[in-house]
Amino acid sequence: MSAIDPSAVIHPMAVVEDGATIGAGCTIGPFAIIGPEVTLAENVTVKPHALVTGWTEIGAGCTIFSFASVGEVPQDLKYAGERTRLVIGRNCRIRENATLHTGTEQGGGITRVGDNCLVMAGAHVGHDAHIGNNVILANYAGIAGHVVIEDNVIVGALSGIHQFVRVGEGAIIGGVSRVTHDVMPFGMVAASDGTLNGLNLIGLKRRGTARDDIAALREAYRVLAESDAPLVETARQLAEGAESDAVRKLAAFFTEASGRSFLRPQ
Repeated sequence: MSAIDPSAVIHPMAVVEDGATIGAGCTIGPFAIIGPEVTLAENVTVKPHALVTGWTEIGAGCTIFSFASVGEVPQDLKYAGERTRLVIGRNCRIRENATLHTGTEQGGGITRVGDNCLVMAGAHVGHDAHIGNNVILANYAGIAGHVVIEDNVIVGALSGIHQFVRVGEGAIIGGVSRVTHDVMPFGMVAASDGTLNGLNLIGLKRRGTARDDIAALREAYRVLAESDAPLVETARQLAEGAESDAVRKLAAFFTEASGRSFLRPQ
C-alpha cells in the first residue's frame, strides 16, 4: 500500500501506485502518475500530466510541471534493468517536458540534482549526472551521462554538455554552446564552439564575491592564459602562492582528474 500523508491533496484522476510515499502538504494534479518506488517529501507539487517514476526521491518544496518525465530508465544501451536511483534536492523546479533519468550500474547507480535548481522546459539530465545546488539549466539544455556540474552554474538554452565533462562552480555556459571539455570554476563559455572566453564576472558580483577575490581571479586567469606550461603545472604554482580561497578552488579544479581534459583560458 502507498504511504500517503492525510494532508496531501491528490486529484481523483491522478494515479498513485501502491508503494509510493507521499509527504505532508503534497499536491498531485489530474492525470499525473506517481510510480511505486517514488518518495515525495513534504510540500511537493506534481502538476497535471507529469510522470514521476522509478526509484526516485523528490525533496521538499519541489514543483514538477506538466509533461515532465522524472525518473525514467537511462538512455544507455548498456542498461539492463538494474535498480538505480534519481535523487532531487529541495525547492527545485522541473519545468514542462524536462527529462531526468536514473543512473546506471556502471556509473555509480545514482543521478543527483541538488537544492534550489531550475530545470527549464525541455532540458535533459542524463544518467549518473551530478548537479550541484542553485544550478539553472535553461530551455532544452542537454546534460549527458556522467556529467558533473558544481554549484551556482548556469547552462544556456540549447547547449549540450558532453559525457564525463565537469563544469566548475560559478561557471556560465552561453546559449547554443557545445561543451566537450571541462570548464573551470567561475569561467565563461560564450561561443558555440565551447571556447573559454573569460570569467563570469557578473555572476561573481551577484553572489557578493569580495573585490580582492575577483582581482585575484583575474590575475590567475591571466597567468593560466599566458603560460606555456601544462595547465596542471601552472595551477599548482598558483595554489602555492594563493591568498584567495577562490583562486585555490580554481587551482584545485585543474589538479583533479579530468575525463575530457580542460578548456584552456584564451
